[in-house]
Amino acid sequence: MDERIGYPDFITDPVQLNAHYAGLSFTKDQFFENILRLQEFDSNRMMAKLRKPIDQDMWDQEPVEVNAFYNPNTNDIVLPAGILQPLFYSASFPKSLNYGGIGVVIGHEITHGFDDKGRQYDKDGNIKQWWDNQTSEAFTNRAQCFIDQYSGFKLEQIDQYMNGKMTQGENIADNGGLKQAYRAYRKWVQKNGEEQDLPGIGLNHNQLFFLNYAQIWCGKMRDEEALRKIRISAHSLGPIRVFGPLSNSREFSQAYGCPLGSRMNPRHKCAVW
Repeated sequence: MDERIGYPDFITDPVQLNAHYAGLSFTKDQFFENILRLQEFDSNRMMAKLRKPIDQDMWDQEPVEVNAFYNPNTNDIVLPAGILQPLFYSASFPKSLNYGGIGVVIGHEITHGFDDKGRQYDKDGNIKQWWDNQTSEAFTNRAQCFIDQYSGFKLEQIDQYMNGKMTQGENIADNGGLKQAYRAYRKWVQKNGEEQDLPGIGLNHNQLFFLNYAQIWCGKMRDEEALRKIRISAHSLGPIRVFGPLSNSREFSQAYGCPLGSRMNPRHKCAVW
């Protein structure tokens, strides 16, 4: 996978930057008209790409976005500058928090290359079946576990259940990203030694890893927006993105001492990767 981190190189070159936005102009006190100009600019730029070779170095995302992406048709992972800040990442954070934040996001996007959509593209971004039948069948069987499991998760705020089939790709990525990020953190600890406990917190760094993962999904929305997202979004809602992967994680249960058979440590867990 190619890595696109922070921002594209042309942003630091005034000549290239001006050329990139040539033809786009804004007028003070014309907010609505400015939005239309921007929409027209984006449409024209998209149409100009028609029947031309793909520029592998061109970004489709803006650096200010607080988000991350995996593009299967170009096989690249994008981490814009906007997400490289707390709670996801900080140079002054303990490694446990960074691995539990941006580390999980990185693992999530990598896992997208091996979910229900990403698996349909090869390493060059071409639509191609590159798994054998046995692998595809095993994936489908394991993915069904997530479909059934998440369909049984209810968002208590509006008393509605998730759509496990519609959200399966993101759920698989959430679970896979959490698992791989924790393995990566423990690998770092084996090489560098355990981190010093933070004073006054009362949690060790294994626990802090999972705590920060939960914190990145903290949010609040109106009932109407929650219902809209349940109906159309490929992502599970925040509380479910915390509860689902953590309840499937044996490492989480060990870190917090959750009794086997409890809500956060069910006997039956789902896993693809």
